[in-house]
Amino acid sequence: MFDTAILTLASLFAGFVDAIVGGGGLVLVPALFGVYPGAAPATLFGTNKGAAVWGTGWATLQYARRVQLPWDALLPAAAAALAGSFVGAWTVTVIAPTGLRRALPFVLLAVLIYTLARKDLGRAHAPCHRGRAQAAVASAIGAVIGFYDGFFGPGTGSFFVFLFVRLLGFDFLHASASAKLLNTATNIAALVLFSFKGHVWWHLAAVMAAANVIGSLLGTRLALQHGAGFVRGVFVCVVTALIVKTAWDGYSGVI
Repeated sequence: MFDTAILTLASLFAGFVDAIVGGGGLVLVPALFGVYPGAAPATLFGTNKGAAVWGTGWATLQYARRVQLPWDALLPAAAAALAGSFVGAWTVTVIAPTGLRRALPFVLLAVLIYTLARKDLGRAHAPCHRGRAQAAVASAIGAVIGFYDGFFGPGTGSFFVFLFVRLLGFDFLHASASAKLLNTATNIAALVLFSFKGHVWWHLAAVMAAANVIGSLLGTRLALQHGAGFVRGVFVCVVTALIVKTAWDGYSGVI
């Protein structure tokens, strides 16, 4: 019961963070590994997806009610993200992501520096593409980051948000709202694969899912209430935490 309580609280906070700007896995995955250190990693990742998919899905619905989203661009992008995630998950079965693990902190650092240097980045919503062009760019983002999520994963939500801001001209609020749909698609793809392999503890995932949805509801309301500037601030905090976490994971065993 104590272990379940810890994971329930972790899932609630993960849903809260994920709903604002992504990065919920930064909270929930370490909690799962801490509580069940002897479990198969695939099972813990699968259980995480079994909880997180409900939070991201709920956040998508909440944002859709309050934020005008370009569905004609996002729906094909979500399909591309789902397909990319499947391909990435298959690729990781034949190629180990060792090099990517060590390069990731530097990629995230570049994202952070760029965001901090461009103080106006993502504060105003000014889409720079329309129609088919917007759909094409959004689908390319979905396919590439979807592949990354299936192949490796850390920071997926943050990459979606950053690229929607940088390449499509969205503000951070619209980018976060859009990212939720694509992240839901990649979570579904991963969950299907993990489920097929029997790597989901459904009894635990169900409890964590309920908490994740509650956290998602709170995070979404906070983001909608405070707007793009608030989301940008949380984005900077989450990316900073991701840099520290991924640097530790990638280099702690070689230093």
